[in-house]
Amino acid sequence: MENDIKILYEDNHLIVAVKPQNMPSQKDPSGDPDILSLLKSYIKEKYSKPGEAYIGLIHRLDRPTGGVMVFARTSKAASRLSAQIKNGRFEKGYMAVLKGSVPEAGTLTDWLKKDRETNTVSISDENDPAAKKAVLEYSVKGKADSLTLANIKLETGRSHQIRVQFANIGAPIYGDRRYGGGETDADLCLWAYSLSFDHPTTKERLSFTSYPPAAYPWSEFNL
Repeated sequence: MENDIKILYEDNHLIVAVKPQNMPSQKDPSGDPDILSLLKSYIKEKYSKPGEAYIGLIHRLDRPTGGVMVFARTSKAASRLSAQIKNGRFEKGYMAVLKGSVPEAGTLTDWLKKDRETNTVSISDENDPAAKKAVLEYSVKGKADSLTLANIKLETGRSHQIRVQFANIGAPIYGDRRYGGGETDADLCLWAYSLSFDHPTTKERLSFTSYPPAAYPWSEFNL
């Protein structure tokens, strides 16, 4: 497959794949290859399907964020997986390398406001009608020099949430030039490493993991 998309699981109802960093989750104005379109082409070619193959986008990852994603292969699977996002059965785990130090564990609660013209998010006031509540939990998994490896679980799924909330406490994500963690030659060190959900038809609990590339600064930690 183009761009060597890694497939972790596939059946008649869904497909689990690893989105490379700096690839859009779906088509965007850049015109760059996106994982949704690539998977449609993969299914169409593999099963010799006439016309465009159906692949349902259940959730998204920001373009610079890599990691595990699940896509539906039927509309029924798409509906049932989307319902799990709403009822809390859809669980995602993230890893991030932070610049700086944070307490060993904690919960961050903020109100975030998005500027769609600049595609940036800022901390706002809870009385701002345009702001949305953002909550995440984290625990520290390692430290190396001035860097911290954090394991993160989102309670809400706001745009740029992890990046903005950690920048707000003085620990921006390594490589995040937009929110203060800038390293000119580094990718954003935020990775969606785990995903768990109920299979849309068998109801079996499925869990998948994919670890970030073994490059600096990830290589400073025992992943």
